Amino acid sequence: MSDGTAIVYCEGAFGTPNGKTANGLVRHTARYRVQGVIDSTKAGRDAGEVLDGEPNGIPIFESIEAALKTAPQYLVIGLAPDGGQLPDSARQAVKRAIEAGVNLDSGLHQFLSEDAEFAALAEKHGIRIRDVRRPPARSELHFFTGKIEEVKALKLAVLGTDSAIGKRTTAVKLNQALNDAGIKSELIGTGQTSWLQGVKYSIRLDSLINDFVTGEIEHAIHEAWVSERPRVILLEGQGSIAHPAYPGGFELIAAGRVDGIVLQHAPARKVYDGFDNYPVASLDREIQILELLAQKPVIALTINHEMMSDAEIRTTIAEYEAKYKRPTTDVLKDGCAKLVEAIRKLPIPR
Repeated sequence: MSDGTAIVYCEGAFGTPNGKTANGLVRHTARYRVQGVIDSTKAGRDAGEVLDGEPNGIPIFESIEAALKTAPQYLVIGLAPDGGQLPDSARQAVKRAIEAGVNLDSGLHQFLSEDAEFAALAEKHGIRIRDVRRPPARSELHFFTGKIEEVKALKLAVLGTDSAIGKRTTAVKLNQALNDAGIKSELIGTGQTSWLQGVKYSIRLDSLINDFVTGEIEHAIHEAWVSERPRVILLEGQGSIAHPAYPGGFELIAAGRVDGIVLQHAPARKVYDGFDNYPVASLDREIQILELLAQKPVIALTINHEMMSDAEIRTTIAEYEAKYKRPTTDVLKDGCAKLVEAIRKLPIPR
């Protein structure tokens, strides 16, 4: 059951890495019924067409005023800028939404409920501001105990060679594909967008105190296992193992005791997202590092096709399958059939 209708604020960034939260909500969310996206640079177009070349009936609006005509219950901040701060240019739109009686959800590092102006307006107009990245109370956090060993499901991490490269999208689609194929699967969300998408078992890794990161990962996996008894549990990756600003993946491998890895890569991306002075580590190196750390295989490769033609995608997939001897696919173009087939060959508990 959804929380209600929503419009997503993504001025100037929809369809880009800085708009990845909005991109994810347009592709899938169980938490809201998305009625539109705000981005004046793409106003008048269909959000699905902009993202994936296929219209999905979600319009892109020029302004907050135009979007408010749909009478939404929520304004969701769909921007994901480096540093996680609300741009000054967005303040007027947020204020206008609050004044119109619209609740506000934000996954930014900046807590909008603590902004004096927004808080006063929220109280005056009787709306709720939810800061998704607000850290849990320390009394609610879990320390690693080893109970992960009780989990008998096949555990797979969906990792990547960069941040904002499509790990979550691949994980969401693979989770859906496995369930559609009759293989019961649960997704462990690890970022703010997964929570906004309504993923049932969600933690926000970058809002946690470091000592409790592994314990929270273990607890989420164990809770999903005990409550759902899935045959497969997928872990959404964050950052990448060699990223200079957003190193991630090792905590999922270590605490999750994963049985395998699906690795997402953008072949045309030469530098880390947002950090032009740092070349992306090679796919060969990433595979080598991850398999050394996990002592488990990278079972499949997935392609982020940004800046690639259809012909380049096909050539790259063929080259990777020949070179790396692993199934390779672009899930946005071709779906998850190859991944499901690769997982079927693994020892999945009954």
